[in-house]
Amino acid sequence: MYWKKKEKLYLYELMDDPVINYPAYYILSTSLIGNEMLHSAIVAIHSCEFGWYQPPKSFDDIFKMFDQGSFPLYREKYIVGYFGGKMMYLESHGWKAMPVTSELFDPSNWLVY
Repeated sequence: MYWKKKEKLYLYELMDDPVINYPAYYILSTSLIGNEMLHSAIVAIHSCEFGWYQPPKSFDDIFKMFDQGSFPLYREKYIVGYFGGKMMYLESHGWKAMPVTSELFDPSNWLVY
């Protein structure tokens, strides 16, 4: 079985003085290490600057971002991606499956741009 190589993307490589220091790095595939849209989402989360983001009008706005290869934010804490037909959120050790709860279906918990 072939496993994709993973690398650490350190927060200090993206920004000088983050407001939120944890996690200090994210483990990502080599294809996502250079993804500028993911970098901007990480910077938004760690700087707490959501000026480009707004609550979605409908869930279509969230899935439009997925279709464009962008990453919406969930509860201003998690970067969410859509891989292999699954919604995943980013933690320091990689992507984890999103648990389906009633909060997930509340558009006020999401931010899109």
